[in-house]
Amino acid sequence: MFRRAFWFTTGAAAGVWATTKVNRKLRQLTPESLAAQAADKAVETGHRLKQFALDVRVGMSDREAALNDALGLNGGPDARELPVRHAQVLESKTYRPAGLTAQGDPDTRRGDDWNDRENDRKTDRNDRKEDY
Repeated sequence: MFRRAFWFTTGAAAGVWATTKVNRKLRQLTPESLAAQAADKAVETGHRLKQFALDVRVGMSDREAALNDALGLNGGPDARELPVRHAQVLESKTYRPAGLTAQGDPDTRRGDDWNDRENDRKTDRNDRKEDY
């Protein structure tokens, strides 16, 4: 008799457990539950993307500060001024567009570099071992 009561109780407990699991899974698969799960995942993804963007901004500002330190651009009272050594180099050279002389007249002759490159191109075209 005790044996039958044990197996009856075990079977009833297993049935209750299985029924509970099945009902829980069915509730998870309803359209409302699926929509809520999708919304939760979307919100979680949004938070992760926001955190990633903040991390990228912090990294960009750190890198910008490192580059400014390396170039010496953030030391003085006016951060827009170039350091003395850069300013001297820029002031010592006069800007002249290519093809103009110092007086602003068009330069009719080309520099040696241009002639060398043009001669190299002509030589390369003539050195082909192809028969046409």
